[in-house]
Formats: sequence, C-alpha cells, structure tokens
Amino acid sequence: MKTIIHVDNSLFFRKVMKSFLAEHGFLGESFSKGTEALEAIAREDVALVITGMVLSDMNGWKFIKRIITTSNVPVIVLTSNTSEAEQYGLKALGIKAHILKSGAWKETLLSYLYQL
Repeated sequence: MKTIIHVDNSLFFRKVMKSFLAEHGFLGESFSKGTEALEAIAREDVALVITGMVLSDMNGWKFIKRIITTSNVPVIVLTSNTSEAEQYGLKALGIKAHILKSGAWKETLLSYLYQL
C-alpha cells in the first residue's frame, strides 16, 4: 500500500490528518520537518504529499520545489492562506490542488484522494 505523506508545522493538525486518513482507509505518515518528509519520499512508495506552507525547518515553497525536482509524487497544499498570488504561484509549480483549512477541507481533500 502506498503512503500519503502529510507535512505541517502544527502538531494538532498532523494528528487530525493522520486520524482522517486512517478513518478513510489511507496509510499516512506525518512530519513537521520538510527534510524528514523528503527522506521518507526518497525511501518509500509515496502516493501523495499533503503539505502546509509553514514547516518547522523550511518554507513550503522550498519544500514543494524539492519534491518536484526529485520525484513525480503529486502534491496538494492545505493551508490557511487565501492569497490569490499564492494559489496562482503554486498552480504554476504544478501542484494538484490548493485547499483552504477553513471550511469543508475534509470533503474537498477526500475527493482528491479518491481521484488520485
């Protein structure tokens, strides 16, 4: 079974995401550091990366660029930033989706998980 990697600075949100993924039958691993997540991506069979833009050791932009240049793993950004500039910039990098943490993020994310 392929793993879904979740990276976020918030311990609370990492716990919520791990529970959410397990509840829907997905195997998930959570990290606060982009470097640890990149190591996991290099050694494991990863289906998807879900990341925030604030990580404990690097910003989300740097993390996403490293994923894109070193693998073919799709990336979904889950953030509280509603900036259109960020959304357009991330889409230009090739992310699969930009989902806001507020509102119905679980339903939106679940639809992407089943598509991928």
